[in-house]
Amino acid sequence: MAGLWAAFMDWIYAWFWRQEMELTLVGLQNAGKTTLVNAMSRGQFSEDMIPTVGFNMRKVTRGGVVMKLWDLGGQARFRSLWPRYCRGVDAIVFVCDAADRAKLAAARVELHDLLGRPALAGIPVLVLGNKNDLAGALDVDQLIDQLELRTIVDREICCYAISAKTHANLEITLQWLTQHAGKGGSRGSASTLPAAAASGSAAAHHAALDAALPSPP
Repeated sequence: MAGLWAAFMDWIYAWFWRQEMELTLVGLQNAGKTTLVNAMSRGQFSEDMIPTVGFNMRKVTRGGVVMKLWDLGGQARFRSLWPRYCRGVDAIVFVCDAADRAKLAAARVELHDLLGRPALAGIPVLVLGNKNDLAGALDVDQLIDQLELRTIVDREICCYAISAKTHANLEITLQWLTQHAGKGGSRGSASTLPAAAASGSAAAHHAALDAALPSPP
């Protein structure tokens, strides 16, 4: 009976005190964005996922937070849509294929071009190196270097190595996202990047480049 009452109270709390947040997922085609959204919302993985054409929208509820996810197509003809759908969101999620080294240079260019838009200044960014279950996938330190994440100093930025297929580090990804409900568009000057993650620990799978931004003027 106590367990049922606790579950009921959790439901009441989630319903009346829940927060809503808006996120935009971007990245080159075949990075696994749609697969990641499905894993977050239904815990499912499919080998024959059809690439997103244009954009999709999905809502995911996590505890007391309802996440509205914009999944944008990664083909070149759709990248002009990215800035429009990133304006005013709580966080931008940039997904790259950590096992496809040939596309990392293009991913870096697209990421930095996007974050250079004045309308997106200060919005927190989560970079996800997907497919870390594949042989040859870059680890977090390599992703940070290849994507030149340490040069991004005008906002909070974080990088995790994940697998939408095996759900590796999916939990910490969801935790980071829900912690940023209501923080979109915050303005700050610079963020300080900590030392690289130590190997052999949980930090080896993700490197928090997080830094608190000053309060808006």
